[in-house]
Amino acid sequence: MAALIGVPLAFCFQRYEFPGRRLFAALATVPVLLPPLVGVVAFFFLYSDVGVITRAAQALLRLDEAPWRFRGVGAVLVVHAYSMYVYFYVFVSAGLARLDEAQEEAAATLGAGPVRKLITVTLPLLAPALVGAALLVFMMSMASFTAPYVIGEVRVLTTQLLVSRQAEQLTLMRAETVVLTGACLVFLFTLRRLEGRGRYVGGSKGAGGRRTVIRAGWLRWLAAGLGVVAVLILLLPHAMLVLIGFAADASWTTQILPPVYTLANYGKVLADPAGRVPLGNSLRMAGLATAANLLWALPAAYLLGRCRFRGRGLLEGLAMLPWAIPGTVIALGLAELFSVHRPWCGRWVWIGTPVILPIAWFVRNVPVAYRATQASLAQVDGALEEAAATLGAGPVRSFGTVVLPLVLPGALAGAMLAWIAAMGEFVASVVLYTNANRPIAIEIWNQLRNAYFGRAAALGVILTVVVAVVLAGSGVVGRRDTAIGGGG
Repeated sequence: MAALIGVPLAFCFQRYEFPGRRLFAALATVPVLLPPLVGVVAFFFLYSDVGVITRAAQALLRLDEAPWRFRGVGAVLVVHAYSMYVYFYVFVSAGLARLDEAQEEAAATLGAGPVRKLITVTLPLLAPALVGAALLVFMMSMASFTAPYVIGEVRVLTTQLLVSRQAEQLTLMRAETVVLTGACLVFLFTLRRLEGRGRYVGGSKGAGGRRTVIRAGWLRWLAAGLGVVAVLILLLPHAMLVLIGFAADASWTTQILPPVYTLANYGKVLADPAGRVPLGNSLRMAGLATAANLLWALPAAYLLGRCRFRGRGLLEGLAMLPWAIPGTVIALGLAELFSVHRPWCGRWVWIGTPVILPIAWFVRNVPVAYRATQASLAQVDGALEEAAATLGAGPVRSFGTVVLPLVLPGALAGAMLAWIAAMGEFVASVVLYTNANRPIAIEIWNQLRNAYFGRAAALGVILTVVVAVVLAGSGVVGRRDTAIGGGG
């Protein structure tokens, strides 16, 4: 479902020019701005039995009860598809930006139609981006905890782990962890085999392709109209979050919309010095974790992608393993590892200190940064490095002046996604946080648990705005003026 949404959007915004394209392309990344917990709560207040959309439909159709129940596997799939299609969109957009259109033009010259050209030329060259996005989405879904836990009526291994732990059935919990990890590793191995069968470098020697301008008047306005509809659907959860952020607590019962609005929720969060602590903690710790992700992903992707040595396949699997393990399991492992002072074993007492959460977020988001960097590197022609070596450049200079400028846009896109994930991380944080270093996701959960829905929504809006400002200022995701393919 995520691929069916993200891949067509990437082709639409990357290959065609029409009114509002820049705005729609920017808004296509909006779902990733919602932290998992905040996004699930927004969907609950939109489509659940007491949601705004559900109550509006019930009143419009004059029904005695809600026309649908936003529960079970279907509801979880909707939330996952909405929040995870961005990975396909971002990865495929970056791949299309690096793709050399000369190969597609050659296929058209040899008589290939649009469909055959897409299937036999374009999609095979995009395989690293498609496989990378598929790996992340699959493993994120397998390790998802928040949506199944909040929406309910669906049993998955991640929530069952919590049930087993609460029942003190630790042996069963470990067995469930092995089953969950094993399923993800089988999927990882299968996709790696498929990815390894082809050659994906674009072979570009110059700038990237041009966008096709839609000139027919009715098609231009149809595209713009569909864009407006898509934007409204994408922005509904955010609008719901803003609405609840202004709603007075305990005033909203059976009405379709909250009857009383106030600024007190934002005042409590922003004016109170104690209310600003969680946001500052998240910014500081997410920045440290993301910097470590980027510094790790660049050399790791290069060594595993360009060098051949025994055990390389195992190391690639280990690089993706954090997405195959639930966040709670990683957090419990880190809590045990760093609860004893044994420096000769690489163990220090870091539990309860500010450093433990950045470590957990770094480990959790290694696959995001690594796969984005690897997908970019896979489309850089090795002949460019050979040319640099011929001209006298050593390995370090060749990497710094040839490979790094071409790979960096994709690596920064992955780092930005890792930073966004760290800012809203909840599952591992709930095990490792203390009151002094509590991040904003934990504060949102605490407010929700205490039935302060307005304050929780206000925190969610602030978090979303901060992430959106940083994302827009960076210009990484969806940026067009980047180094492309094998050119400059």
